[in-house]
Amino acid sequence: MNTTPQFSDDIEARHERIDVDDYGEVYVVGDVHGSRATLEALLADLELTDDDLVVFVGDLVRKGPDSPGVIDRVRDDDRLVSVRGNNEQKIVRGDKDPDWLRDGDRAYFESLPVAISFGDALVVHGGVDPERALENHTVEELLTMRAPHGDGYDGPFWYDEYDGPYRVFFGHTVHDSPVERKHAVGLATGCVYGGTLTAYDYRRDEFVTVDQTTTHQDRDDSKIVTPI
Repeated sequence: MNTTPQFSDDIEARHERIDVDDYGEVYVVGDVHGSRATLEALLADLELTDDDLVVFVGDLVRKGPDSPGVIDRVRDDDRLVSVRGNNEQKIVRGDKDPDWLRDGDRAYFESLPVAISFGDALVVHGGVDPERALENHTVEELLTMRAPHGDGYDGPFWYDEYDGPYRVFFGHTVHDSPVERKHAVGLATGCVYGGTLTAYDYRRDEFVTVDQTTTHQDRDDSKIVTPI
């Protein structure tokens, strides 16, 4: 399948469609949360060439020690692109005004697409409701989707019932290892909480992970999911 996803007008204006044939290796990377050193270690392992592409699932910033460094690393390299995460959205809305925020950072977050798609892949930060068409989702839902018919980290999670047609790559919900389903790939593996930073190798259908060397924040075990 190579059909472009159809969204509401509000989301379509924030949707970026990529021709995956224009690139060599393609990777999708989980939530970085300001962990610049770990990001650099992962990018070194990927050994990117000029023709490669890295797509981030959002939440580049907050919680970790070097959000400005992560912003600059992604913004200044044409091979690196990202969707907007809920943590960028909080800054765009003015709900959060971190002391590291610089002139231009908020505008950069606002420029980030809410969705990126290529081939049969759809990259969003949170996820999708399996009971509704993409056209019936809001921006906020794509950023924060977790348990649309449940109770947060108690589930059931949206990907438990989702059966396509797109293979959705997402972050937001923290797992102790990557989620790998036919139609859903979860990449938030708790980098900032002492877990790993995870990339998915799109061409080879395999994961690449690097360990975090420092726990920048503690997180209750009830908010770290073990994929079933």
